[in-house]
Amino acid sequence: MISSIRSPLLRRAAFVALVFGGLTACQKNNASADQVAGKLNDAAQLAGQKLDQAASYVGQQVDATKAAAQQNLESASAPSINLDPNALASTAQANLQNAASAAHAQLGKAASLTGQGLETAGHKLQEWSAQSSSSAAAASGDGSDAQKQMDK
Repeated sequence: MISSIRSPLLRRAAFVALVFGGLTACQKNNASADQVAGKLNDAAQLAGQKLDQAASYVGQQVDATKAAAQQNLESASAPSINLDPNALASTAQANLQNAASAAHAQLGKAASLTGQGLETAGHKLQEWSAQSSSSAAAASGDGSDAQKQMDK
């Protein structure tokens, strides 16, 4: 803060009052008391106007600073969300490609397991068929020769 003695406006007002006080004391130029009082009144009015101007300037600066601080506070507390449609589309496309790749891998694994299961079931069916054929052939005796002839 600026000390009140160091303020240029107050120094000027004090100087004007001192000069007019000196003129009044010395009564130079045969000035009447009314003229000196008028000049002191004019100086006081001028000093008052200058003080009003200074107060107005300070008030304007305070208001401007307050408004800037409020704006900074609002901009700091407001969330800033920037949505870029191209970035969103690119991210969505990448996610879909990853999901498709994972689904393709899982479908491949499922197909492989299904193929293995079918192969195992086929072997079991062949074994059962062979056992059934040999059991039937042993039971029929001569029928097995006929079966062999048909197989040829």
